[in-house]
Amino acid sequence: RNIRREAISHANLGHVYTLLGQPEKALDHFNQALAIAQNINDLNTAAIVLEGRARAQRKLGNLAEARKDVEESLSLVETVRARSGSQSLRASYLASREKAYELYVDVLMQLHAKDPSARHDAEALQASERGRARSLLEMLNEAPADIEQGVGVDLVKREREIRQSINAKAQRLIQLKAQNGNRAEIETFDKEIRALEDEYQQVQVAIRKASPAYAALTQPQPLGLKQIQQLLEPNTVLLEYSLGDERSYLWAVTQDSLKTFELPKGDDIAKVAQDVYASLTARSVVKSLETPAQREDRIAQADKQFQQASADLGRMILAPAAAEFGTKRMVVIADGALQYVPFSALPAPGSNQRPLILDHELVSLPSASSLAVQRQTLANRKPAPKTLAVIADPVFSSNDSRLKSGTVAAAGDGTRIIEHGPAGSGGRLTIRRLPFTRQEADQILAVAPGGANLRAVDFRANRSIATSGELSNYRYVHFATHGYLDTSRAGLSAIVLSLVDEKGKPQDGFLRTHDIYNLKLPAELVVLSACETGLGKEVKGEGLDGLTRGFMYAGARRVVVSLWNVNDKATAGLMQHLYSGMLRNKKTPAAALRDAQIQMLRVKQWESPYYWAGFVLQGEWR
Repeated sequence: RNIRREAISHANLGHVYTLLGQPEKALDHFNQALAIAQNINDLNTAAIVLEGRARAQRKLGNLAEARKDVEESLSLVETVRARSGSQSLRASYLASREKAYELYVDVLMQLHAKDPSARHDAEALQASERGRARSLLEMLNEAPADIEQGVGVDLVKREREIRQSINAKAQRLIQLKAQNGNRAEIETFDKEIRALEDEYQQVQVAIRKASPAYAALTQPQPLGLKQIQQLLEPNTVLLEYSLGDERSYLWAVTQDSLKTFELPKGDDIAKVAQDVYASLTARSVVKSLETPAQREDRIAQADKQFQQASADLGRMILAPAAAEFGTKRMVVIADGALQYVPFSALPAPGSNQRPLILDHELVSLPSASSLAVQRQTLANRKPAPKTLAVIADPVFSSNDSRLKSGTVAAAGDGTRIIEHGPAGSGGRLTIRRLPFTRQEADQILAVAPGGANLRAVDFRANRSIATSGELSNYRYVHFATHGYLDTSRAGLSAIVLSLVDEKGKPQDGFLRTHDIYNLKLPAELVVLSACETGLGKEVKGEGLDGLTRGFMYAGARRVVVSLWNVNDKATAGLMQHLYSGMLRNKKTPAAALRDAQIQMLRVKQWESPYYWAGFVLQGEWR
């Protein structure tokens, strides 16, 4: 007799009866399942059962009992999570239990609706913080500690060897895809990389277990309302979203107030958010056999769709809280599909398509708690001695004219992403030169104070300059190149640097996420002027795991990243305005980005949000 399986069967029956609208029968099965799970000390099954029981209680209107059950469930989840050694396992475990945090938020907000004076909405906000970006929170907390100090040499050496192996195999995998290589060989490399990534996690767990610095760390706690309010200035409103199955919520927090709003269910919001993204990025889509006239018609149609979809989304997620906005800075903690939406381009509620950027500075955060940890760990850091490092216009191909004559190629006008070939081509990759990145580098350096700056272009824009430690001397670090997005494995997303050396010999030019985690980069700002650098693998409850997190862990106070395939020429102009605002006019990066975007949208050629709204600032706004 398999007792654990018996518990799971009762739990499954409980879920079915809940879905059938028979919560009393559901409770009977959940109670039997819980008795077995507790008897055999199966914490994970007990957590699942308690969550199920809480759902049945909510259906019966027994909110106090539902709250008690879901709190007990989450307490067990936290215990199981704490026993998972690696950050990756913790994140994936929490993702599997994310619906329990969502349920907890909903139960607290339903209690708030019954008795607003009890301030259950503030508890729900803390529950939302508790359920999001927890691995990031812990990583930012450990970042300043030298985790490898006092750890055996063999372990540290093994970690580096595995990282090198992953890079070598990932490089070969990309070459195979680029050459439309053998399918079986591609699958073999894929499996080998996965096995190495598993081993890499195990070694990292062993390093943390052996590390005196890690043992001394206290685990950071998610913030409550008062602590969140202490992060804010009088002219700032924080908008935190939680998208749920039955309904969603928005908390609008200022220094001295909390207002909460019920929004439509998550699927309804996600559908409109996806329409916004698709219509906004139509210009970056290249269709074979499409004539220039057909392309023009398609884009005109997409622009109309954007106006409609963005107005619909604004009504859903902004209009309820519009009274709180004024002209305040808006700090957005998005959830689910909203992480892909450029809030700067959404129309202000009640306006005639007037984008938010005209009246608000916009900043993005994974969670309020992550900003608090960042402020604490970076509080007394000395600024880096030099001003600006720019890495731009790398050499991607042995056919590049710079190998033959040292000349600069004629300007193209593409997007900054590696192109994946059409279906049937085996996902063939094309990496084109981006001539405007060179112009971008020179324009940025022209507005920087002279002397202590780094210009790494052509063959110098390579992986070794990025990993050598040289960049740790600069307050502003700017990458202008292609981005490579791997949505299934966050560690393989990359910034693409020179893929050949001066002799035309191939070299690894991919600066991958796991490489970035191992940099020491005490920068005030890192700008990833490439495509989709703000995206990554979506992990439920964690958000988008990708390049941004790597740079924050490496020490960047804030990161400017992109949400789509940005236009090469427009981006060069935007970046010149950004650096002019920061370095000449002494504006904060957040204020300078806003000014740069407004300057772009006022130029007829670049007025579509596609050209200016793709870049967002994540992290510190001060």
